[in-house]
Amino acid sequence: MNYRNVQAPTAVVMVRPHRFRVNPQTLTDNAFQALPTGEPAASDAIAAAARAEFDAAAEQLCAAGVTVHVFDDFGQLDTPDSVFPNNWFSTHHGGRIAIYPMYAPNRRRERRSDVIELLKSTYRVQEVIDYSGLEYDNLFLEGTGAMVLDHAERLAYVANSHRADPVILERFCTAFGYEPMAFPTMGPDGRPVYHTNVMMGIASEYVLVCLDAISDPQRRNEVAARLAGSGRAVLQLSFEQVADFAGNTIELTGSGGRVLALSSRAAASLTDAQRATIEESATLLPLPIPTIERAGGSVRCMIAGVHLTPR
Repeated sequence: MNYRNVQAPTAVVMVRPHRFRVNPQTLTDNAFQALPTGEPAASDAIAAAARAEFDAAAEQLCAAGVTVHVFDDFGQLDTPDSVFPNNWFSTHHGGRIAIYPMYAPNRRRERRSDVIELLKSTYRVQEVIDYSGLEYDNLFLEGTGAMVLDHAERLAYVANSHRADPVILERFCTAFGYEPMAFPTMGPDGRPVYHTNVMMGIASEYVLVCLDAISDPQRRNEVAARLAGSGRAVLQLSFEQVADFAGNTIELTGSGGRVLALSSRAAASLTDAQRATIEESATLLPLPIPTIERAGGSVRCMIAGVHLTPR
């Protein structure tokens, strides 16, 4: 099928971190975080390494022909996870932007008006819907971390968690025209998966997904059927591959066609058969970000896709 790149944007927003560290406020439910050994979690060396990884990743994306809008976070506020902007806003075809309520108090400080203003001045933006006020009611929906959006089939896949409140999910889906597809999850440690985008990534012609993480068998079959029904190849990930961030990927459109941006660690975990299927429609673009991955997110979390029409 021809999705006309609706799933794979040509432009992205990224935030360069200057005070990167592992966020203590998200340690309780993010099993992917790893505290550093041998040096303080907020050391200058770790921050410098993360910044170097960011710059190299942004350069690789630009070299592939992806438009990258880079914003700096100089660290005046306590925003250790600012390198992961996909959680606080998303953009949508038709000129719409959503701003989301965040679970961790220090992540709420990541929201910034200059990002939205850049999008308004560079792209056609008709409406900005801000859900962030629902934080005062302890209701959270962490953007395209909590939701993996199928823009072609108009489906929002969501792992149940306190980071994906069903009330806001329903409001978002009604306003933006998606059907919610929520499901319970359980990782090898017995805990729910904290963000859907670590276990699932939807591209134009294939999907990477850990169906074993869906703990309800009936719901697992329903999700598998909906994914297969989209006409995409369903590439099943193991828990080990999920731990290597193989689900935390994003397909983009560069000057030479589609690319699948993922970390070097994630790319190394793919099987030969999975690689072959992906490479039928996209070029693998591995980005080395081992320091950034300590914070519990990978390439998908670093990239906020721009699904807007340029002015």
